[in-house]
Amino acid sequence: MTETEAALRTLAHNVRTARTRAGLSLDELGRRAKVSKGALVGLEKAQGNPNFATLVRLADTLGVSVSALMEGPAEGRVRVVSADEVMPLWAGERGGEARLMLTTTGPAPVEVWRWRLEPGEEYPSHPHQAGVIETVSVTGGRMVLVVDGAEHAVAAGQTATFDGDAAHTYRGAGDGTCHLIMTVQLPPGPATG
Repeated sequence: MTETEAALRTLAHNVRTARTRAGLSLDELGRRAKVSKGALVGLEKAQGNPNFATLVRLADTLGVSVSALMEGPAEGRVRVVSADEVMPLWAGERGGEARLMLTTTGPAPVEVWRWRLEPGEEYPSHPHQAGVIETVSVTGGRMVLVVDGAEHAVAAGQTATFDGDAAHTYRGAGDGTCHLIMTVQLPPGPATG
């Protein structure tokens, strides 16, 4: 079995488990997450190739982290993750990318992301569930964070935080590549990842 097939099987199992735990039918999950029933059936059969936006909508609807949908069982008390071992979940048109490094466990999980944005490249995100808090720390270059239509310049050495239940966009700015670490704090809930 290839690495991609194994990842799809893990994703299929985790989506089905989270959906069952939430007491949702395929129709109801599809309606709430704005994903077709056919796509969900394929996903739960480890078929297809869901995009990043679909994974985020499913995770938000199921009340779990994106990585809770993608990761196998935990393998010990300490996890060390190398960026080159994590497949990008988003790839921009100019070479940018986003990698979900890990998600902490506990009643209010935190996702840790590594992003790279090229100048002018952007990722628009739909609003997340209420209670989600995002924090963006720029480690190199510059970006523009757009929240509810208002633009905020964030440069290397600066950190911004905002409620993730508003429409938001990350945009590379300036002449060079923007590197950032983003955390997404999920609201406390019964499902952790």
